[in-house]
Amino acid sequence: MAKFTNYATLSYNGIATDSNTVEGELLETLAVTKTAVTDDYVSGDDIAYVISLVNSGTTALTGLTVTDNLGEYLFGENTLYPLAYKADSLRYYVNGELRTNPGVTAGPPLVISGVSVPAGGNAMLIYEADVNSFAPLAAAATITNRVTVTGDALSAPVTAEAILTARPEVRLGISKSLSPLTVSENGQLTYTFVIENTGSLAATAADNAVLTDTFNPRLNNITVSFNGTAWTAGTNYNYDATTGVFTTLPGQITVPAATYTQGEDGSVTTVPGTATLVITGTV
Repeated sequence: MAKFTNYATLSYNGIATDSNTVEGELLETLAVTKTAVTDDYVSGDDIAYVISLVNSGTTALTGLTVTDNLGEYLFGENTLYPLAYKADSLRYYVNGELRTNPGVTAGPPLVISGVSVPAGGNAMLIYEADVNSFAPLAAAATITNRVTVTGDALSAPVTAEAILTARPEVRLGISKSLSPLTVSENGQLTYTFVIENTGSLAATAADNAVLTDTFNPRLNNITVSFNGTAWTAGTNYNYDATTGVFTTLPGQITVPAATYTQGEDGSVTTVPGTATLVITGTV
C-alpha cells in the first residue's frame, strides 16, 4: 500500500492560489513471497527456492520481470554472489498448472522475464541455487536473498526476502597413513590418523566420536598418542592383540572447529581444525 498526495493551483489576473491537499492510498494488487525450503546452509548445499506471486486485482498482470539478487553483498569494491542458479531447475506454475518456462538469464543476478499472473490468481516459480565459494561460513553468518518484481503493470517494484543462516555443525573427516611402507617381520609400523573438522563447531567429548580399526597384520606392544599426549589402554582406548581390533573409547577424540578466511577475490577458504592419533607397534 502506497500513500499519495495531490493539490491544484488556480491562477487568475496574476494571482495564484492553491487548493487543499488530498491524500489517497494506492492498493498494490501483487503480493510476493520468497521461501527457502531449508533455513540454513553449508558450502556446496543445493537450496530450493519458491517465489509465490498472488494477484488480487481484476486485471491480469503480464510481462513481469522477476530478478533474484542471489544473495548479493559488497566485499571491498567487489560485488559477490554466494548463490548460483542451477541450470534448468526452474519450474513455472500458474494457478497450480505447470506451464512453459518464461525466459531465464542465469546471471548473476538471476533474471526471469515474461512472467504472467492471472486476475484473482497466482503464479509460482520454483528453482534451485548452489551455495558457492563466496558464501560466508562462520558461525551466525547469513545469506540474505532478495527478489524484485517489476513491470509496466506495477506502480512500483515489489520485493521479498529469504534469509539463510550458516548451519553450525561438526563435520569430521579422517585420513590414514602408514610408515614405513615396507617392513620386515618383527619390524615396527606406525599408523597416523589425521582427523579434520570443517564445521564451525568443535567436536567435543559430548559428540562421542569413536575411531575403530582392525590391524592386519596384527600389531603387538602398541603405543598410542593423541595430539602428542600418550594414551592409556582401558582409559582412552581398547585393543585386542588377538584380533587386531583397535577402538577409541567414546569422548576421547576432540577436534577444534574450522576457521574461515576470505581472500582478495572474496572467495572463502576453510582451514580445518585437526587432531592426530598415532599408533605404533611391531608386526
